Amino acid sequence: MFGQRRPLPHRFNAAQTGALIAVSLAMFCIQVDFFALNLVLPSMARGFRVGADDVQWSVSAYMLSLGSLFILGGRLGDIYGRRAALLAGIAAFGAASIGCAIAPSLPALVLFRVLQGAGAALVFPVGIAVLSNAYPDEQRAHALGLLFAIANVGTALGPFAGGGLASGPGWRWIFWSLAVLCAGAFAVAMATVSDSRDPSAERRLDVLGAALVSASVAAVSIAADRGDTWGWGNARTIGCFALAALLLAAFIARERRTAAPLVDLSLFRNLPYVLVTAMGAMSNIAYVVTVFAASLYLQRVRGLSALTAGLVFVGPSLLVALSGPLGARLGRYFRPTAVMAMAGVVAGSALFVLTFTPHGLPYVLVFSVAGLGFGLGWTFVNISTQDLVAKERAGEASGVVLTIVVTAGGIGVAAAATAISLLEHGGTPANAIDSTLRVIAGALIAAAVIVMAIRRQLVRRGLMAPLSMKQPWPPPAPS
Repeated sequence: MFGQRRPLPHRFNAAQTGALIAVSLAMFCIQVDFFALNLVLPSMARGFRVGADDVQWSVSAYMLSLGSLFILGGRLGDIYGRRAALLAGIAAFGAASIGCAIAPSLPALVLFRVLQGAGAALVFPVGIAVLSNAYPDEQRAHALGLLFAIANVGTALGPFAGGGLASGPGWRWIFWSLAVLCAGAFAVAMATVSDSRDPSAERRLDVLGAALVSASVAAVSIAADRGDTWGWGNARTIGCFALAALLLAAFIARERRTAAPLVDLSLFRNLPYVLVTAMGAMSNIAYVVTVFAASLYLQRVRGLSALTAGLVFVGPSLLVALSGPLGARLGRYFRPTAVMAMAGVVAGSALFVLTFTPHGLPYVLVFSVAGLGFGLGWTFVNISTQDLVAKERAGEASGVVLTIVVTAGGIGVAAAATAISLLEHGGTPANAIDSTLRVIAGALIAAAVIVMAIRRQLVRRGLMAPLSMKQPWPPPAPS
């Protein structure tokens, strides 16, 4: 009737919005934590009166805990309830942040960093699964895009916050700030997040499988982290890699036999999921290596302070934040593998140009374009996999992706650090960094080309959907 208001289209309700805020704030804390700490390690070393190699354990221990527990964290939420798992993860991360802030010694700090990593390993996969189950199919990508947009603001603020606090009141204030934000996230989650789980899952955990896969990831992470120090040909390094392979083989054998597997191995017969995950791993390798190498370049070669170096990262990191909504929008028109390949080409091309770009504004602009590509690769691999698997096993799928992507990034940084160190002996630090980044850029572009070539062959054989989302899949059966 005339004068009546037309009903508004369905938008996010209060519970959905609250869940989005809670998960976004928690993941924002995790992003700030990681990207802030890299720039305050020298300050921490001075505070504890230890060497740079010793204080690096505060990062290594966190990454070891985080990477080895992703799969377990995601599956715990699927089996026992995602609300409880999310609250436990936020509480653990916040409490461990307080512990880090008051840590009297480096060993105490490392211990609390392990607990922080365990909390983050719950928050990441479970938080993604919470939102995947809270929103209907048509809104899921948009909600996850907003999640990563907010979380990735932490990527932008992390270096700036780390450099600023290290130069001002001190690095401990990073952890105090995180504790306050976690308290807010916990309160919102308590009030708004509803429970969900995998109804088909037995209410028992494959403890042996969890131990095997966690130990395997831990072994390969230790080998990658210590390889440069021990030597890549050292018996300890080779032994860790061999142990990781044996444990992984035992895990696969275990999952094939058990009635309630931690990971359903049929997940790896999902071809789009496998290709997207592989491209995500390569994108994250390039992302974290670039952050590592650029930090070296700005501080060691250009002589910038931690605060000024953090400012250089703001532009690229803001475009990383914008990549979340961009990925959700692109996902309406193109299949996930195509979006991931596009991200790889953009990031790889910009990274290659960056190695020939002088410092100053041109460097920041090109770096920002690379950040857009890196961010799109990092966020979209997490967004798209939620559309490629059943919602009931969302936590499991997210945990597997995060384990592969984050572990690959850790190995990539270790290899890049070794390469830069070796190249410095025959040249300058600047040339060593540029040469390493050019190899990474070429590998990223090559990976995108290979993924699209495989995709084309699979489409021809009718094993994968066509490129455009406008074409129905699976195709309608003949009448």
